[in-house]
Amino acid sequence: MTDLEVYVAQPGRDDLVRQVRQKIDELGISYIYYQFISVTGRIVGKGIPADHWERTAERGFQLVYGSTANLFVDRHGDYIGYGPEAMELVGIPDPETFCQLPWDKRVARVFCVCFRNREERENAGAALTSDCRGNLKRFHREFQDKYKMDFRVGTEPEMMWLKRGPDGKPDGGFSNPYCYHIDQFESLRPVFMRVIEYCHAMGLDMIQGDHEDAPGQLELNWTFDDVTRNADRLATYRQICAQVARENNLIACFMTKPFMGVSASGCHTNISLWAGGNEKMNHLHNDRLPGMDDVFTYRSGGDNLFMPDTDDPQLPGRVGLQCVGGIVKHLGALTAIGCSTVNSYRRLWDTGFWAPVFADWGYQNRTTGLRVSAPGRFEYRAVDSMVNPYLMGAALLKAFEDGIDNDIDPGEPENRNIYQAMEAGKQVKKLPMTLGEALDRLAHDDVIKSAMPDEMYKVFHWYKNDEWEKFMATVTDWDLEQYIDCLP
Repeated sequence: MTDLEVYVAQPGRDDLVRQVRQKIDELGISYIYYQFISVTGRIVGKGIPADHWERTAERGFQLVYGSTANLFVDRHGDYIGYGPEAMELVGIPDPETFCQLPWDKRVARVFCVCFRNREERENAGAALTSDCRGNLKRFHREFQDKYKMDFRVGTEPEMMWLKRGPDGKPDGGFSNPYCYHIDQFESLRPVFMRVIEYCHAMGLDMIQGDHEDAPGQLELNWTFDDVTRNADRLATYRQICAQVARENNLIACFMTKPFMGVSASGCHTNISLWAGGNEKMNHLHNDRLPGMDDVFTYRSGGDNLFMPDTDDPQLPGRVGLQCVGGIVKHLGALTAIGCSTVNSYRRLWDTGFWAPVFADWGYQNRTTGLRVSAPGRFEYRAVDSMVNPYLMGAALLKAFEDGIDNDIDPGEPENRNIYQAMEAGKQVKKLPMTLGEALDRLAHDDVIKSAMPDEMYKVFHWYKNDEWEKFMATVTDWDLEQYIDCLP
């Protein structure tokens, strides 16, 4: 059997497909978005009438391979990743991710995994390696089987709500850049309350939020969970913000650094490994669910393997230290994934705003790339609001594997401000400070590259290297202001 056939024939899947039909009929769904994730984290796919659910669940839908690269062309006019002569992928829905859209209850969405076409001459029906969501699901399952550990993630998605000018373009942030000020938070209450309403309806257990220190910048958080489900929820959150922006004539901006001189938007990623545990229902949804149970379910309990196992309440346990060692060793290559755009590096260059630029770790130390934010979890900080969480999750799993298998020592934690430590003589490696440098570090790191197998790395490198080349081949306003009249 091919990978595609095995996936469709999974035990229990037929029952899930029947449950989705019951939800369709119960909720009055007439249309479904079948969606997967492109190399940049964009949500792509097709819409199909709900009447065709059973057939699509079994046979899937077809879409050009190049959709995994947003169907973009490079600076030479060639389609990135796949040419127009390539066949079409097959998208197979994951029934457990089916959920109604709260802003139009006639419509639902379901996440999909992608496979090579059934008629390919080579590897027909094989898992499509340029499908970042499918890759993450496979890597996490392999990690669980090998180590008997479960990877749980919580993300902190900062973003900015911008005013829309008469020309439709951004016209500054909606609120003033005052961090944690309730009055500025209040000014955006109609926006974030609608976001929270939609989040609750789509399975995000919202736990806290605040106004950050850039114009119109908010951060809203939900409960941590299994790495793939958390990535699905981050993708869902971005869709929700885009919808709320349409309703309020605003721009939901996930660009990392739209303004200099104020903080950029990060997406700090809190990570932990667990043994055991169980599923629990989201307490916000005890009545009729507007989607499948799994959308509203969170992993809980078990043994947190990052917790201290000595008398030192701050020192992580052995597995935690090994994972820190793996991340610190590979921070350079990881930066290409966590800081994946040209604009990402404006965040690192605009110093004084807590963005990490050094490959080190410590306790509650925001000047390092990785900090112990609380007993039992680490906050990976070299990641921003443009991150593809599926690529990031897979890369962190590979860093963990290297750390555990090779018992990598992360060194002593740095509790000083890293700049003061350097003044005192500490030798510290910097993170890559341009996208080009980060891509070069990734190209020479086989461990992190293994998180993007085969066509995934080809598509990622092609897409991002082209982005860097386009930037380097562009004359900007800065060039003109700096050089237009510098001679004679």
